[in-house]
Amino acid sequence: MVRSVERERVAGSEEDPRVAELRAAVSRLRRELAAHPAEFADRGIAEDELAALAEMAYGGAPEIPRMRRSLLLVAGAIGSVSALAAGLAGVRVAVEMFGDPGGR
Repeated sequence: MVRSVERERVAGSEEDPRVAELRAAVSRLRRELAAHPAEFADRGIAEDELAALAEMAYGGAPEIPRMRRSLLLVAGAIGSVSALAAGLAGVRVAVEMFGDPGGR
């Protein structure tokens, strides 16, 4: 279930709450991945795509198709690592808050 986030700005702030949520979720998963002791073949892909998501989040206006692509790559890279499942779910929810890029 995707929660709805209104585009209202916080008083005195110009930050989109969806961007703030994406930034927090990506940061959380990056920390969890860095602390995870096991090495796995696609770890580098996950790290690179999380860095790309973080860059988009800090840029303030993420490209929805690019975010979705990064999410798919991260999910493919770490989806089988159960210890990272909650963090991955958080990133998925944050990306989904931006909606469908083509209204599909």
